[in-house]
Amino acid sequence: MVFLPDTEIELLNTNLVRGQVRSVLFDFDGTLSLIREGWQGVMIPMMVETLAALNSGETEAELTAIVTEFVDRLTGKQTIYQMLELCVQIERRGGTPLDPLVYKHRYLERLWAHIAHRVEGLKSGRIPPEELIVPGGLEILENLQARGITMYLASGTDLPNVLDEAEALGIARFFSSGEEKRIFGALDDYRRFSKAQVIQDILRNHRLNGAQLLTFGDGFVEIEETKQVGGIAVGVASDEVARRRINGWKRNRLIQAGADIIIPDFRRQSILLDYLLGPA
Repeated sequence: MVFLPDTEIELLNTNLVRGQVRSVLFDFDGTLSLIREGWQGVMIPMMVETLAALNSGETEAELTAIVTEFVDRLTGKQTIYQMLELCVQIERRGGTPLDPLVYKHRYLERLWAHIAHRVEGLKSGRIPPEELIVPGGLEILENLQARGITMYLASGTDLPNVLDEAEALGIARFFSSGEEKRIFGALDDYRRFSKAQVIQDILRNHRLNGAQLLTFGDGFVEIEETKQVGGIAVGVASDEVARRRINGWKRNRLIQAGADIIIPDFRRQSILLDYLLGPA
């Protein structure tokens, strides 16, 4: 393994075209925000309960393994895609699924019970934003802004929630200038949004080539889509609980997706940006 000196910044691709970045795309949950930490522990049991009610003869452990596989595989895409797969699994067991949006809203209601105190704590000032931002996240946004880099935020979470939570964390200001909207999230009409579409729009609207786009993400989708257009992809293998070390499962997934670089968080962001963009 190759690392930048005295850091945990793992270089998987040492042949990057560096020094040309003009736009940076960030994923939200797990990459910058820790508000939704633990969401898998809400979604997976809800889906297992739904499938178990069909009495297919499978054990809870067997159903949990099946659900965990597709939830993990679809992480980074809009939440509705996981619900669409749940519908497929219901049909395979002889059931008649409800509209995928019904399952999505059930999940969101349970998730809100899990995270409401975090959002409310941020808004009231009881919880400092630093406690729910991936370490160094605020600093990298400030560094990029000082360098004149245009930043975008794209999430598989519903757009109203992304806007609200980014505001609560105090980072929405980094993704706005004039009338240009640079925060994107899932829509009930899921066909109208994707991270691939956001990436294509960034390149087209600003006449950029791939080497001029840098993406930070902890999910498979944004890394894979960035590499498909020739961009630089930094995988954020954040341990959302310990907040200090590499999450091995995330690291492996990000490598499979094609990440050029792996980082645990943004603590050494100044070194990373000097490497990718050149000295400030």
